[in-house]
Amino acid sequence: MHIRHIKRLVFVSAGILALSVAGCKPNAQAQNQNTEQASSPPAVEVKKTQADVPFVPTPNEVVEQMLKMANVSNGDVVFDLGSGDGRIPITAVQKYAAKRAIGIEINPDLVKQSRENAKKAGVSDRVEFLQQDLFKTDLRDANVVTLYLLPDVNLKLRPKLFEELKPGTRVVSHAFNMGDWKPEREEQVKANNGRTYTLYQWTIPENVPNNLRSSQK
Repeated sequence: MHIRHIKRLVFVSAGILALSVAGCKPNAQAQNQNTEQASSPPAVEVKKTQADVPFVPTPNEVVEQMLKMANVSNGDVVFDLGSGDGRIPITAVQKYAAKRAIGIEINPDLVKQSRENAKKAGVSDRVEFLQQDLFKTDLRDANVVTLYLLPDVNLKLRPKLFEELKPGTRVVSHAFNMGDWKPEREEQVKANNGRTYTLYQWTIPENVPNNLRSSQK
């Protein structure tokens, strides 16, 4: 009787353990599902601003080609929107003899770094870096505009370019186009890092079609 009683206890204990393990599986799955749901971003439309654009340095080979596409020369005033560490404005005056170059950057640390880089390059007298949101910047002095932003930001910026820039102003974008404002030129640049980059170039027209004055594609 004693041995039979022990066997019964072992059988009952094993059954309880099996039920406990089986009961844990759905809870673990539910926890995983909750974790996945929590990590997934909500499906909402976000309006992009300059603050949403991460700083990704443009390779020097791409910088050079952007300025060549814009045909930068003496007398030009270059505005670089989202200027990061300042390499485009600095190169514009240092190698392409631009009269003046202005970098617009919202990150104060990058503005500080840009000013230090300009000082080291000996071009602080012709290069200026402003800590501003590019959507609040007055662009009317520019006759060349360069940018490396995001598709949504480009589209939001497009009406401002048409409103403030003079006809004949050249615009060059790294990586992203301007929706149905078709570029005059599109070029591929292979950098020393082995990657290939796409550049787009436009000229502000005398008469802007109504459909391009909207930020929509």
